[in-house]
Amino acid sequence: MQGRNRNFKVTEQENVPTGRHGKHRDITSRILDDLDGLEAGMSLKIPLSELPDTKANIRSALNRASRKHGKSLGTAADEDYLYVWNSEPENRQVG
Repeated sequence: MQGRNRNFKVTEQENVPTGRHGKHRDITSRILDDLDGLEAGMSLKIPLSELPDTKANIRSALNRASRKHGKSLGTAADEDYLYVWNSEPENRQVG
């Protein structure tokens, strides 16, 4: 099929990027890193003005990232801050 006309360009597979590095990767990584050393009963207090996107989009990105890393998080927000803390899974089964 060498002479075939294609609709799209062709590249070698070794040139194809693997993995997904979304636009929220930096902020979610920073938050998850800070949560790793956070004492029980404490919360991160993140100014909304320092977020690179809306709090709803950051919360969604955190939810995806935390599930990927097997973590359970809680979040809340007010007019000025996003609060994030480590929480226990609600449906945790002890076996």
